[in-house]
Amino acid sequence: MKKIILSVVVLLVTQLTIAQDAFKNDAIKVIQASGSAAQMEAAKDQIKAMIPEEKYAEFSKDFDASLPALYESMAKIYMETYTHEDIKAMLKFYESPVGKKISSNAGELYKKSMEAGKDWAGELQGMMMKYME
Repeated sequence: MKKIILSVVVLLVTQLTIAQDAFKNDAIKVIQASGSAAQMEAAKDQIKAMIPEEKYAEFSKDFDASLPALYESMAKIYMETYTHEDIKAMLKFYESPVGKKISSNAGELYKKSMEAGKDWAGELQGMMMKYME
């Protein structure tokens, strides 16, 4: 009897692990499909300006190697926020023409948004000075 119960427990744990792995893999796919990879490339390009040219290749290699851990961490957040069914629906969206368009434009939108943010921050600084006097 103990062997049967132990076998059932092992089977259930295995099924749960497989389901969690599929959920995590799908969450990572959503993160990548949403354009995060393009945004990371844009961020890397911004950092590139601060790194000596002779060190950029090594930095780029280290930067790229750090991304899987970031995506794993982000996947955990997605898994806490959304159900697996939600994630599957997001994947379906990102496989649609509009989803692909959003993904392909994410890097450029990120760059332009950063510029808009800088402009706004400059205006905000002036506004703050007005009220701090």
